Amino acid sequence: MSTYVIGDLQGCQPKLSELLDRIRAACPRPRFIFVGDLVNRGPRSLATLREVRALGDTANMVLGNHDLHLLAVAHGIRKPHPSDTLGDVLEAHDRDDLLDWLRRQPMALFENGHLLVHAGVVPQWTAEQTMSLAREVESVLRGPDWVGFLRQMYGNEPGRWDNGLEGMDRLRCVVNALTRIRFCTPDGTMDLAASKGVETALPGYMPWFDVPSRKTEDVTVVFGHWSTLGLTLRPNLISLDTGCLWGGKLTAVCLEDRSVIQVDCPQYQRPGSI
Repeated sequence: MSTYVIGDLQGCQPKLSELLDRIRAACPRPRFIFVGDLVNRGPRSLATLREVRALGDTANMVLGNHDLHLLAVAHGIRKPHPSDTLGDVLEAHDRDDLLDWLRRQPMALFENGHLLVHAGVVPQWTAEQTMSLAREVESVLRGPDWVGFLRQMYGNEPGRWDNGLEGMDRLRCVVNALTRIRFCTPDGTMDLAASKGVETALPGYMPWFDVPSRKTEDVTVVFGHWSTLGLTLRPNLISLDTGCLWGGKLTAVCLEDRSVIQVDCPQYQRPGSI
């Protein structure tokens, strides 16, 4: 059995179906892992959620910032953005079941030496600590006061991890690292506003994965979130967001042999339009 990790879907369900067919033609019994952002900005968020959920035990995922945004919008915590395409989910007859399923998904996974997250990690975290911190967030999201947690989750502070952080400051910092980080300083201070290519880093900042001696160098980190980075394959890094939403490709990489399967995508959003 081969495991294929798949980049950000963002509601591009027709291309998801096409990619799954391509994978099944290459591998008779595949497993799938999605690196988050199943929904939003593409045309069919509802169909995407239903298709991924229907994969059952053959699939797993980690939560991305757009998945958490859906949960927050659904409960009146966040206002919809003009570019959101979440209306089909919010009006669906099975909305509550889908949202309950979504909030119970993991924030991080560890599979055969691969650490899977949506966006990245701060350089101070080991893979073991990343998984432990992810479980802290998951426990709250799956608990009785998960809506209250969402009400306090948003914000950019604290901007740097400290092992002494407690309460919502601790959880918010973990969520921001796992679902939003692109650039940081060597001490782990995150720039959560930047979204463009690596050449746009502010002085003193760098892509989180280029920080010297980051403590996850001994594992392969697999992530999405950064469409301007595109497909990147290094011995200890797999970047999977290849801009399906922007007219790029939807990408799957086999963890066992690094083989790549891609499908071309129409342009659902124009850069600069959001």
